[in-house]
Amino acid sequence: MHDQVTDDPLLKTENPFAKKATAVGRRDKVVSIVLRAGTYFILLCAAYIFIDIISKGAPTVFQSSPPFINTDFFTESPQTLMTWETEDGEYFKMDFSDYSQWRRDNPDRPIVEEHSHAYSGGGIFGPLVGTALLTLICIVVALFVGLTTSIYLNEYSSKGRFMDGVRLAIMNLAGVPSIVFGLFGLMFFCLFVPVFTETPLERSFFVIPLGGGNHLSFEGWGTCMMAGGFTLAVMVLPVIIAACEESLKAIPMGFREASLALGATKWQSISKSVLPYAFPGMLTASVLGITRVAGETAPIMFTAALAHKDKLPWQDVNSLGGFFSQSVQAMPYHIYTVAARIPQSEYTKPMQYGSVFVFMVLVMSLAALSVFLRIHYRKRVKW
Repeated sequence: MHDQVTDDPLLKTENPFAKKATAVGRRDKVVSIVLRAGTYFILLCAAYIFIDIISKGAPTVFQSSPPFINTDFFTESPQTLMTWETEDGEYFKMDFSDYSQWRRDNPDRPIVEEHSHAYSGGGIFGPLVGTALLTLICIVVALFVGLTTSIYLNEYSSKGRFMDGVRLAIMNLAGVPSIVFGLFGLMFFCLFVPVFTETPLERSFFVIPLGGGNHLSFEGWGTCMMAGGFTLAVMVLPVIIAACEESLKAIPMGFREASLALGATKWQSISKSVLPYAFPGMLTASVLGITRVAGETAPIMFTAALAHKDKLPWQDVNSLGGFFSQSVQAMPYHIYTVAARIPQSEYTKPMQYGSVFVFMVLVMSLAALSVFLRIHYRKRVKW
């Protein structure tokens, strides 16, 4: 039996629900492809950068023999790397401290060729310590001022042109280049902030006698970790204030009204019914903002950082004020120094890429910590 071919026009009708090709549809598809290609291009660029840093920096941090981590890289401060060759053709490469000891132990071995490579030896312990101290000061100042300001703006301030102007100013400050904040920190914190002292410096703008040999001198703190930490705090404040205020706005007004209806005070309503639910978002924004400023070079270059410092901040210090009034090394400025301010050679690359690799892992760890804290606290607080 043969199949019967039918000419029924109902069976030849196109599907009325099928999507028809139109000019708008084709344009939408092209836009989708362009956006997808742009996204993949950015991801490929980021992957290339990360792979390049990891492939060139990991060998400096890790080693093939136990303990598999180059502990000297994390426990020593930057030094000059010395390379030399003796008359018998033996080649040496040592940090300057080891080189000095070798010269004392081998006074009779003449050196044929000798080269020095600044900041290419030792490790990054000093810059790590300086970065940690600057970030700690920034956290204490920025979180206190930022959180309290955002709570006041969202919960206590009245509506009006003045407060709208304040919010606009905060948003504008978030877009100011970091070098401008660095110059502000140099002018204000390093050269102008008033301090109590018995002997004012010559650079003081003006002095107010207080009696008993004491003076209030507008001479600033000088180049020190306090000036650097406060400058970083001022720089990150706009981001923290704006993000925390948005987190507070996301909490329904009914939470506040219900608390007030039960007889709670304004602050009780905020602390018990608003802050616990806004805290995950506020914490994430704050940590991410501080992670950003931890990698800034210009502010700390003007206010706190030195390319080289022989002693750590707690060495030869007799008071807390003396501790915070010292300059420090910092990872961003150290990376800038070894990458742009010294002659480049094959001996400088391990320090360059090793420092960048460690700093990248540090920043990524802080970002991961912020995400973990947000997820953790949001699981505990549901509404």
